[in-house]
Amino acid sequence: MTTLYLSHPAALDHQTPLGHPERADRIRAIEAALEQERFAALVREAAPMAELENITLVHPEHYVLTIRDTCPREGLVRIDEDTVMSPGTYEAALRGAGGAVRAVDEVMTGQVTNAFVAMRPPGHHAERTRAMGFCFFNNAAIAARHAQHHHGAKRVAILDWDVHHGNGTQDIFWSDASVLYCSTHEAPLYPGTGAADEEGQYGNIVNAPLHSGDGSQAFRDALEDKILPRIDAFKPDLIVISAGFDAHWRDPLASLQLTEADFAWATRKLMELAAIHCGDRIVSVLEGGYDLEGLAKSAAAHVDALLGH
Repeated sequence: MTTLYLSHPAALDHQTPLGHPERADRIRAIEAALEQERFAALVREAAPMAELENITLVHPEHYVLTIRDTCPREGLVRIDEDTVMSPGTYEAALRGAGGAVRAVDEVMTGQVTNAFVAMRPPGHHAERTRAMGFCFFNNAAIAARHAQHHHGAKRVAILDWDVHHGNGTQDIFWSDASVLYCSTHEAPLYPGTGAADEEGQYGNIVNAPLHSGDGSQAFRDALEDKILPRIDAFKPDLIVISAGFDAHWRDPLASLQLTEADFAWATRKLMELAAIHCGDRIVSVLEGGYDLEGLAKSAAAHVDALLGH
């Protein structure tokens, strides 16, 4: 079991206002956790910058260029109430997307078994032509499209366990039967999408909303009863994880009560399906997680599982 870890110091250069939950210390916390001896076997690489042709598999060129041109030379620019750009934001976002692309390349060609991309800003709220919810480019969607266009993947399954529903990923794949998008998330909560009856044009959207205060049992039941059987039946050529860790009980932006053990369990369940259907191929991209201790422990448990421990 060979696991690739992709990150880059540019993730620290995306600046947000003081007190903003999506901050550079998130990456520092993950990096510190992965310095432990049990992670010595990780293959570590720098996330490259995505090319325009990578991002336009998902986002139209005019949108990408608008994001580029909006990036300030100094200070901060607000895209909306939550989403902010600083001089380092555009490169950080390019490297988040580029890390997802590189992860797909190495997993799909068998150079590594699976991969975790620890970059920020996150991506799953980014719709085709709209930045929102801290997100600019949808890294999970870019990973799925790159696997299809450049590696011949016919079917890609995405599991999003971030506490907030991935409205952007759902929007992008709503009418695409070749991608199965599955999500557990707290509801009601930002961004207000993700009801169980939102199923996509071809039944390829699977939402399993959880309630405030739900914990391990509700999360595991949602996966085992509704989501994992759908992924199994879909028989994906690649599994992509939108790995947000803000459903952890310590997180300040939501009210689910998961522990790091739940993320490790979910990772192993997906690894079981990947072993059956797609040669173990999994690409995981960081989404949310805003309590530094909860994030660090959860990311470490996730990577530990990916390593086969």
